[in-house]
Amino acid sequence: MSAPDGSPVGAERSIGQLFASATAEMSALVHDEIALAKAQLKQDVKRGATSGGAFSAAGAVLIFSLPMLNFALAYGIRTWSDWNLAVCFLLSFAANVLVAGVLALVGVTFAKKAKKSKGPQKVAASMKETAVVLQKAKPHPRPELPQDRVPEAIEAVARSSS
Repeated sequence: MSAPDGSPVGAERSIGQLFASATAEMSALVHDEIALAKAQLKQDVKRGATSGGAFSAAGAVLIFSLPMLNFALAYGIRTWSDWNLAVCFLLSFAANVLVAGVLALVGVTFAKKAKKSKGPQKVAASMKETAVVLQKAKPHPRPELPQDRVPEAIEAVARSSS
């Protein structure tokens, strides 16, 4: 088993090695947080685009189908019943408004989901929590070395034994 920087676990590492390891891990953490924010933002944009598409479809259906559908439905109702032609046209218009209303409800549903999503806010809060934890972190106290054992001598022995 080894540490993230490749040195064996349990081996004494210098402060520089520890700092380099902590810096690399912090950099990886920040990159992962940014990737998470991008993924959540992409999902929110996708929901917003779906909502806009549903609203556009509702408008297109209402605008382009009204003349043809109104005439066809009104004359169809008139053929099947002996109602006045004006009443038949009103019924066909009501059917088109109903279809457009259903499509608008789909658009509203997706718009609410996109608005409720707090993806980027969650990531920002998580990064702030990480920064607070790292600011409060203190190094572990090192035991005092006896005067006859200086760090250079320990490193020289460690290098010669490997």
